[in-house]
Amino acid sequence: MPENAAFCPGCGRRMIAVLSEAGPTGRFRDNLAAGLAYVSFIPAVIFLRLRSYKHNHLVRFHALQSIFFAIATILLAIVVRILFALLSLIPRFGYLFACLAVFVAVLAGVMVWLVLMIKALQGKRFKLPVIGNLAERV
Repeated sequence: MPENAAFCPGCGRRMIAVLSEAGPTGRFRDNLAAGLAYVSFIPAVIFLRLRSYKHNHLVRFHALQSIFFAIATILLAIVVRILFALLSLIPRFGYLFACLAVFVAVLAGVMVWLVLMIKALQGKRFKLPVIGNLAERV
């Protein structure tokens, strides 16, 4: 494969995008920027706005997935709050079940967040089932 080829002679795929993912594009390395996107939605929005990271596929994917994950977390928190109120109405053990449901939801959310951050720091594209497909399409 020639180094300065714009297209692959075998398949015709554009090579400029593949070469741009190889090295750092901005102030941080690509995998570090992708991992920082999961700290909160604010770095994710900043990375989507910065010109040096806007066209980087790895950082863009993880930033979008981080934003969609934050939205899904807010929606899940609303559902858990409603579930807590409903379970608290059950006599005797309702409050215990409600606290258990909150604990399990928070634990699951933290575990998914840690997996997403670790995979981003490794430079891998780990897709969540619905959110990942949406982040890939946008």
